[in-house]
Parts: sequence; structure tokens; C-alpha cells
Amino acid sequence: MELTETHTLPVPQARAWEALNDTSILKACIPGCDSIDADGENAYNVAMTAAVGPVKARFKGRMELTNIDAPHTYTIVFEGQGGAAGFSKGSATVNLEPGDEADTTKLSYSANAQVGGKLAQIGSRLVDGAARKIAGEFFKRFGAQLQGGPESQDAAAADETGAEVQEGQEKGKKSWTAWISKS
Repeated sequence: MELTETHTLPVPQARAWEALNDTSILKACIPGCDSIDADGENAYNVAMTAAVGPVKARFKGRMELTNIDAPHTYTIVFEGQGGAAGFSKGSATVNLEPGDEADTTKLSYSANAQVGGKLAQIGSRLVDGAARKIAGEFFKRFGAQLQGGPESQDAAAADETGAEVQEGQEKGKKSWTAWISKS
């Protein structure tokens, strides 16, 4: 899976860089993120719950920041295990540069990831769609956090309480979560 996008952030480059390296901001912005804990210099243990189509799993993994050129670029190398659901691993290169308007930053990234196990069996279209949805939600929350808006707290609260209903799941319809648990 490959994903490349560009976003304009409503803050100067130095503030965007600072926020991208603040684990409390990242935890609030990453959908389903339970924890981000330092594990050495520029390395973190991450726990999160993610839904990919009908498969919902709790992933535990590690991410490391490499090729750091503050406040311009870094590469995130990640790997995660989701138990019977499978695994993911990959990298993302993040670039920051001054935006077209004053006090804005253009963030562009290119991510490359592989999934295995039952996640790979559900098809690349669902995996790509879930990755785009998670990235979209991240940038919505990240922009709100940078502006200090109420959406940042609302999104985190909705995620923590589970108030958001998973897209495409109907009441009474069985998900693969039960099937994965039995395997």
C-alpha cells in the first residue's frame, strides 16, 4: 500500500514541527490510539485499535524517527502486531516547508506499508480505504489541535468513549472480530 498526500497546516513551520514531535498531541490525533510511550531516543511504543473493513484489532508496535533534519523532514519507520488479525510494517517520509500564505506550513508525506495475516486477506481496497480514512481523521484532529479548537477535545472524547459507529456495520451484523478471536 502506498499513500501520498499534502496538507496545509494553519501554523508556522517551527510550530508544526514541534507538534509533530509532541506525543500528547499525536495521541489525541491518531484515531484509536491508546498510548505512545518513549522507548529510547526518537523511538516509541504505540498501542492502538484500528478497524479495517470488518476486522477490528488492537495493535501494539514500535515507531522510530530516522533521517531527522529539523524542522524540515524525518522518516517514520513502524511495525505493529495485531494478534490473530495480522501485522503491519512500513515507513513514511514527512516533509515540512513554508506554506503559500503567511504563518502556514505545507506538510507532505509519502507512506509505504505492508500488511499480513487476516488483514491481507480482506483485500487491498479495504486496507487502502481504511488507511486513507485514518489519515484524513488524523489531519482533521491535528489541524484542530494546532488551532486549539474544540474539535480536538470532541474527537478525542468520542474516540475514547467509542461513540463513533464504525462505517458499514449494521446492527446485528456479525463482524470478523469474533471469527478472528476463534482462530
